[in-house]
Amino acid sequence: MSKQHLLTPYHKNLNLKNRIVMAPMTRSRADNEGKVATDELQGLYYEQRASAGLIITEGSQVSKQAVGHINTPGIHTDAQVEGWKKVTKRVHDKDGKIFIQLWHVGRISHPDFHNGELPVSASALNPNSKSFTPEGFKDTVTPKEMTISDIKQTVEDFKNAAANAVKAGFDGVEIHSSNGYLFQQFFNGSSNKRTDIYGGSIENRARFFFEVLDAMKEVIPQEKIGVRFNPSLDGLFGITMDKDTIPTFEYIIKKLNDYNLAYVHLSEPFTDVSKVPFAVTEIAKHFRPLYKGTLIINTAFDQEKGNKVLEAGDADLIAYGKPFISNPDLVARFENNLELAAWDQDTFYTTGTKGYTDYSNATK
Repeated sequence: MSKQHLLTPYHKNLNLKNRIVMAPMTRSRADNEGKVATDELQGLYYEQRASAGLIITEGSQVSKQAVGHINTPGIHTDAQVEGWKKVTKRVHDKDGKIFIQLWHVGRISHPDFHNGELPVSASALNPNSKSFTPEGFKDTVTPKEMTISDIKQTVEDFKNAAANAVKAGFDGVEIHSSNGYLFQQFFNGSSNKRTDIYGGSIENRARFFFEVLDAMKEVIPQEKIGVRFNPSLDGLFGITMDKDTIPTFEYIIKKLNDYNLAYVHLSEPFTDVSKVPFAVTEIAKHFRPLYKGTLIINTAFDQEKGNKVLEAGDADLIAYGKPFISNPDLVARFENNLELAAWDQDTFYTTGTKGYTDYSNATK
């Protein structure tokens, strides 16, 4: 390729050396009692990939209640902050930029993570999905409907996690409001049947998210906050689209123009939604006209498609997930138009270095 838009710098709240983003991906390597990111595992893993314009880490739980996936690192204890400090230093020493994704899975959890207590959600509705527990995948259960007190505590949890992220040296944070997790459970009519100020209207179902965003602004500059959404998610993680789904995301994303965020990060549909009457099949094209700030788009992009999306102006940055797993030197491979190494899906959620830090760098 002659000119690659992916390789050009980007400067708008973010100062990035290229437009290639490493997408957040759960890797389940925090297999220690404190769920701490370590220098020898997460530190090396992210350092190897520091040539990305921006790294967004795996989802990291904002509290004990937020956990719902085996061996994921948190950002709510002092030990976790100290662990992440080593990770951010390694990335910064390689001239990289790194955000942490702040995570609460809500009802996509299991009592096994909570000493037998129920996970929480917008309403007491079982997503009829699976939770990856220490004993393997188990069926989800009917969660506890969050009280107003629960919601206010969770707002504080996200605020504290953002403050901890600053202490840990992160360049910013991403609110995980996607993929059927807690915030999307509030957004979606199939998971939110509340009749109070957090249910019913589109404005009410988005209220919790904006309360979290406004609270986080008190401890971290809003230009260091990113947000992630999956508007056309359907049939996964207990989420079913309805006539209000896309209007809800349109309302949220338009309202985000009143903020000065680092970015809005959107996913193209995970499945074929062409026959879903309420779905949008081309997310970047649909939402680009609605949002004035930086837009990241994600899901199954290759080098050619990423460059074309940027050239068309449908997004500003492209997030790559699985290609970064097996190609720590993905940026250099794009620069030199080299073939990409294949990933080993069997090691996505295992422990140790295999399939994590042992992929080769073909450009050295």
